[in-house]
Amino acid sequence: MNFRNFFAELKRRHVYKVAIAYAVVGWLLVQVATQVFPFFEIPNWGVRLIVLIIVIGFPIALVLAWAFELTPEGIKRTEVADAEPVKRIKHRAWIYVVVIGVLISIGLFFIGRYTARTSKAQLNELSEKSIAVLPFENLSGDPNNAYFTEGVQEEILTRLARIADLKVISRTSTQRFKSSPNNLPQIAKQLGVANILEGSVQRAADQVRVNVQLINAASDAHLWAESFDRKLTDIFAVETDIAKAIAETLRVRLTGAEQQQLAKRPTENLTAFQYYMQGRASVQRRTRKDLFTAIQYDEKALQEDPNYALAYAGLSDAYTILGVFGYMAPVEGRRKAEEAARKALALDENLAEAHTALGEAYIYFSPYNFPMGDRELRRAIELSPNLALAHYYLANSLGFQGHLDESLEEALKARELDPLASNIARGVAQAYYLKRDYPRAIELLRQANELGPAFGHTWEIGAYIQNGSLDEALAQLENEKAKPERKDDSILIYDTGMVYAAQGKRAEALGVIKKLEEMSGSNLSQAHWIAKIYATLNEKEMALMWLERGLAKGAIGLFTKDDAMWDTIRSDPRFAALLDKMFAPSNAPGDAR
Repeated sequence: MNFRNFFAELKRRHVYKVAIAYAVVGWLLVQVATQVFPFFEIPNWGVRLIVLIIVIGFPIALVLAWAFELTPEGIKRTEVADAEPVKRIKHRAWIYVVVIGVLISIGLFFIGRYTARTSKAQLNELSEKSIAVLPFENLSGDPNNAYFTEGVQEEILTRLARIADLKVISRTSTQRFKSSPNNLPQIAKQLGVANILEGSVQRAADQVRVNVQLINAASDAHLWAESFDRKLTDIFAVETDIAKAIAETLRVRLTGAEQQQLAKRPTENLTAFQYYMQGRASVQRRTRKDLFTAIQYDEKALQEDPNYALAYAGLSDAYTILGVFGYMAPVEGRRKAEEAARKALALDENLAEAHTALGEAYIYFSPYNFPMGDRELRRAIELSPNLALAHYYLANSLGFQGHLDESLEEALKARELDPLASNIARGVAQAYYLKRDYPRAIELLRQANELGPAFGHTWEIGAYIQNGSLDEALAQLENEKAKPERKDDSILIYDTGMVYAAQGKRAEALGVIKKLEEMSGSNLSQAHWIAKIYATLNEKEMALMWLERGLAKGAIGLFTKDDAMWDTIRSDPRFAALLDKMFAPSNAPGDAR
């Protein structure tokens, strides 16, 4: 081959020019994709697809440049063009393409740098409007005042959480830290905030003193501090004043509705207020005993103040958890949860916690009513954007429906607002489990176990099974069973049966099923979990039978259709028919409000 003639032919056929023009245009397209796609929240695979198409198209463009010629009469094959009389034209279009492409690329580069700096500045500005309210110190000298002190912190936090322009960390995370700690920058970093509010409460007879100070954690600068000496009956007004002062100090924009919410008093009865706080503390521990204790405290609060909407919302939350975990008949748990939530909303239509409680009941029991549940949860978030539990329950609802990417997004938002809460950390792990990213789910579960008890939810054992981590699961199960508060816990019994089934220990798994049947009784509260053990044993008929029985009794809750543990029966038409019954909107109860 005569390489000199070959390269001359490449030049004559304008292959070089096409290559240069293609490279410039390709580079321009990549710049557009990398700078513009993120603005419209187009996933990264979109950019990768553009790059792949450009790479594949390069040799195709060179072949076409070799085979075809651009003439004044249009595009013709090179052989045909060569046979025609030569009409000399100046092929300068490619030069203009290169120059224009370079100029646009430079422009996009600087636009990208500017928007990146702008985004970073916006993030920094947002972080300055973030706060964690640490536990207040009880200076009363009376341990019985501890719940009152916690209540003051809780009410300030609740008021701040209603402000959309402010990021507020949930009390579940902040209660791990004592007031006036020495390592404020480290705590602020762990919680993802710029500012810390700390304080103390001293109560004597009918008088109360509240001391507070707002601190920028990075600079240790005291942004604002004040002492309030008031009558005990004025404590809610003090909490409102503190919340308003914080908003003003941090230059937070308040809407008219938010100003009204800041001034709202949950109750005028301080005894009811203290009972409610004791119920809150109990329900967060989520054991069977603690959940029933929470109900007792909420009922005492309502005896003191029958119009205490928050106490009804607390009742609803406790009944929902009791029902879905099978600690009481699921159908009864759902009925009582919906009833309490509607009473709360009848008293206060704008109570975010009540909308959250009703949404929770809609999405956790079959037949499900996801449209209504999602509506209630989104309304709760609208009323209180920093309410982590509303984001958490919405993440669960979206996951149950198969909207896995949206579910993960909400779960991550919930964790941002409550980074040290065990159940919310598990919600993020669940999102990855349903996406079948088992190593990531296990990694996140290990982090969650450091924050609270292992196996707080029934889906978790599936992650260990799918990841092949049975030894780790068994070790944690034995550790949890040794705790007095988790003795005879049906979740741990179910988890043990699942491990036996995954190990192929059929006799042991059937023994666990028998125990769960005895615990279920006539209300079939454990039907869901029994069906899943049978599915893991690959006993399709028994798994489907227990699902059918449980659904007929209203005893199926927390059902996630994308759970890999149902794969053994997923192809059976009867399973699809059961899903239709569970998820059909027409079967779901309507809104009785």
